[in-house]
Amino acid sequence: MTTQQTILITGAGSGIGRATARAFLEAGWRVALMGRREEPLRQTAEDHPALILPGDVTVPADVDRAFARVEAEWGRLDVLFNNAGAALKGTLIDEIAVEDWLNVCNVNITGMFLCARAAFGLMRRQSPQGGRIINNGSISAYRPRPGSVPYTMSKHAVSGLTKTLAVDGRRFDIACGQIDIGNAASEMTAGFSAGMPQADGSIKPEPVMDVRHVAETVLHMAGLPLDVNIPFVTIMARDMPFLGRG
Repeated sequence: MTTQQTILITGAGSGIGRATARAFLEAGWRVALMGRREEPLRQTAEDHPALILPGDVTVPADVDRAFARVEAEWGRLDVLFNNAGAALKGTLIDEIAVEDWLNVCNVNITGMFLCARAAFGLMRRQSPQGGRIINNGSISAYRPRPGSVPYTMSKHAVSGLTKTLAVDGRRFDIACGQIDIGNAASEMTAGFSAGMPQADGSIKPEPVMDVRHVAETVLHMAGLPLDVNIPFVTIMARDMPFLGRG
């Protein structure tokens, strides 16, 4: 059996997921790419061999199918980067459609739960036992942006998932940590340099950082021995309004 480390990355078709997947592929890991559309996943892999897993993290059957494929192909999973997420345009709570609220919750909470559940189960039964789950949280969970009720609430839930799995996983040699990201350059932050709403009601441009710094941080977390854990790490564009936001 190969000694190559294995990782499954959700939301791997764009943004942080794509950048992180490429960092792991270049580092020689076996990488499984999960996302709703197959073609963006293949574009992420470029010329590297990767396990392409089209599927929706909010659909239990899709999640079960993806993790079963990993187990069948590789026999084990060393790391899950639980990355897939959704957000809404900044809006006051009474203007948020219930359907939009449910969509964010389905991706950011149910999707995270389903993938963590599948990874935990596989890591618990594989031999040797153990592995690592890295959840993509957000600094918005403790420094919310104006008009971000669905996103902020959902990321509080992610932090709860991380803390609980970090405890529950100990006796199975499963580590769980979280990366909270501030203003990484991606499709989601494309308009930040033009101006973002601030807590005082003003609109100001915000700096962004190269997404490769996020990928390198996840790679570092994943490479730690299982008796070492980074429960929470924040990485951000230095001058973004985070410290002092409010």
